[in-house]
Amino acid sequence: MEFRRVTVNPRQMGGVPCLRGLRMPVATIVALVAEGQATNDILALYPDLEAEDVREALLFAAEAVRERALPLAAGE
Repeated sequence: MEFRRVTVNPRQMGGVPCLRGLRMPVATIVALVAEGQATNDILALYPDLEAEDVREALLFAAEAVRERALPLAAGE
């Protein structure tokens, strides 16, 4: 999958994946969605973003953890 809205620049935000060269980390958007924020609420908080940015941030996060072993608590 090709990500057109996720950018990585070592001289910006320490190379953290951001959206469209903005100083808006993908992880921030994913965390807002995980906390229950709707896309429209996120767009109201960050007017430079577009709905497709939120969608691609989630897809990027899903791809980042696909088929990787993640540390889980014992018994899970």
